[in-house]
Amino acid sequence: DEQQESEKPSTSSQSQPVHSVTSWKTETDPDVCPVPKMFMPARPPGHQLNSGTKYSPLDLFKLFFSNSAVQTICQHTNKQAAKDIAKGKRYSWTDINCQEFFKYVGLNFFFALVKLDNIQDYWKKSTIFSVPFPANVMPRDRYRMISWNIHMSDPEKDVENDQKKGAPDYDPLFQLKPLLDTIKTACKAFYHPRRNLSIDKRMVAHNGTTQYIKAKAKLTKWGFKLFVLADSSNGYTWDFAVYTGKSQLASGVGLAYDSVMSLMKTAYLGSGFHLYVDHFYTSPKLFKELLSLNIGACGTYRDTRRECPRTNSNALKKSDPRGSIRWIRDGPLLFVKWMDTREVSVCSTIHEAFSGSTLHKRMKTKDGSWTTKSIPCPTPVVEYNRHMGGVYLSNQLIQCYSVHYKSMRWYRTLFFHFLDIAATNSFLLHKELCREKKEEPMTHRAFLQELTAQLCGVTVVTPPAQAHSGHLPVAISEQTELSKRASYGRRTCVHCRKTKQYGTICFIFFSATTM
Repeated sequence: DEQQESEKPSTSSQSQPVHSVTSWKTETDPDVCPVPKMFMPARPPGHQLNSGTKYSPLDLFKLFFSNSAVQTICQHTNKQAAKDIAKGKRYSWTDINCQEFFKYVGLNFFFALVKLDNIQDYWKKSTIFSVPFPANVMPRDRYRMISWNIHMSDPEKDVENDQKKGAPDYDPLFQLKPLLDTIKTACKAFYHPRRNLSIDKRMVAHNGTTQYIKAKAKLTKWGFKLFVLADSSNGYTWDFAVYTGKSQLASGVGLAYDSVMSLMKTAYLGSGFHLYVDHFYTSPKLFKELLSLNIGACGTYRDTRRECPRTNSNALKKSDPRGSIRWIRDGPLLFVKWMDTREVSVCSTIHEAFSGSTLHKRMKTKDGSWTTKSIPCPTPVVEYNRHMGGVYLSNQLIQCYSVHYKSMRWYRTLFFHFLDIAATNSFLLHKELCREKKEEPMTHRAFLQELTAQLCGVTVVTPPAQAHSGHLPVAISEQTELSKRASYGRRTCVHCRKTKQYGTICFIFFSATTM
């Protein structure tokens, strides 16, 4: 269970640390700020692309879905279709190629931009709600057949992996590969994060049986859980891990510890980063381990966590006014409690307890009126609110125009989520390039519209249809062949177009061969 594995509150006397400070201090007590770690990223922060090259939305998207990766998906999809037909499935299948695959992906982004209730509605005809574009790209039945058979791994090797269930070499994510590795490698290759990072959970809704998380029940009852590392400055998804029910790097400490340590890879990141997490991940053991890697951390915490101070001397009370601050420093660890509408607990290895920051809060007075007051706020709380939203921002961008739709095959659900990650990161790279060149970037919607058009091989702006004229030229030649006689529906002559005399009779002189 997630709660049991992450919290593990201790009742033994051995887990109670001996703190040098046995009483909570207030904001008036001085605190010594930790010596800041030197920021030494493995690469210059920002995009890792050629600044002199002009990248279209399709070029950026193909950084994550390269031609070689798409070719592999097409091969495995064709194998899967042949396997189903051999089992007795009755449909006509033509092998899919890279061009058709990109059109299929383009249609999915079109569906995300133009919302209808059912996929079949996009191919409805002869109604005022008809959408003509999807039928011009691909027949409905062809789209459905590709959706049924989309496959990322070799179907023949799927059987071999399924036979290893329960064995150490069994891979629960085998059917996501090689696309999973390709996406993760591309996310890290073409962008390097700035100093402030955040790690949080992301839920991907799914119909099948996966992990149920009570705390996330309001968002989605059934779905996949991903641990995501994002740049706090823009929400770029730099790395992620799919939760499989049991950590592959089991350390005996807990899921929260393993998930953070598996994402914070200093060999690729560098050192001196600041990581922000919520109460699920925060623990003194994790923060000390990160500090040994020259990575600072800050996050809300639960009072029941091991090695957290539990002294009641000068502790914060519910009756204390808003803005009240208490803190304890235990070596590099700073524990801060702040009274807002409720008590907020934050642990940090980066900040000092209080640096004079204030927040403006609307508060109710005794006579029932509302007023705005300035109240003191601890430095870790201010910085946590500023930098913790990286994953939230990433989720927000993805959910705006997500290609996700219901599928009973779990790996297809994550395939569509990989499309979302690729499109969102492509948009953020576009913004980075425009910022560097001091150009105005496209909006998120305009970027996806352009990407959709390029994937489908069309342009966003279609040429206006030429209107039929009611003008009927009258021929004066004695032409006997009816096919050469002027008739209704022919274009107007040059003279009429120039003089705009569409209502008058125009005499057309045929060439000498027809006279």
